[in-house]
Amino acid sequence: MQHRCVSDLMTRDVVRTGRDTPFKEIAKLLMEYDITALPVVDDADRPVGVVSEADLLRKEAQQPDPAGLLPAAHTPHADRAKAEAITAEGLMTSPAVVSHPEWSVVEAAREMESHHVKRLPVVDDSGRLVGVISRADLLRVFLRRDSAIREEIQGDVLTRTLGLAPYSVTVHVVDGRVTLKGTVEQANLIPVVERLCRGVDGVIDVRSDLEQKSSA
Repeated sequence: MQHRCVSDLMTRDVVRTGRDTPFKEIAKLLMEYDITALPVVDDADRPVGVVSEADLLRKEAQQPDPAGLLPAAHTPHADRAKAEAITAEGLMTSPAVVSHPEWSVVEAAREMESHHVKRLPVVDDSGRLVGVISRADLLRVFLRRDSAIREEIQGDVLTRTLGLAPYSVTVHVVDGRVTLKGTVEQANLIPVVERLCRGVDGVIDVRSDLEQKSSA
């Protein structure tokens, strides 16, 4: 089974900024490149944080209401400090939560989920920035063709990995939903087949109509 990894899906031409980049320049970069966040890097091109639209909007949210109708904003001290910042170093969320090129899609997705972030700077073994992986990038695995999914399940999972007889199990794939029909030698193989099929890139769901082969 050949899982796509972060290096296959990440954006390599990364717009980044330095610690001293001023507020207005950051806003300009976000608008110019139609992106929602920028990695902040040190002099060795190692990510030290990420500055996002949300970080910039804190300053706007802290402004008094021109009409005088809204109550003054009450925010924690840390957020107030960000709202008063004028450079990337003060605005950014730090430290940067990063990924590595060899990570699987599952590893990257879990890291985003556990840290509640929408993107991860990707770093090499020396910690230097080599790309960015986003939620949208990870979702691209679900655009995989049904025929490619079926071929991987039939050839890699069933035949090469599990050693099942050719066509003892038929595989149908429609919009990423897999249906398995046929027989296996042992009943305890059925959950193994299902689990391996769920691990194939692009699979959304697996329905199993597998049965143990009759000994008669």
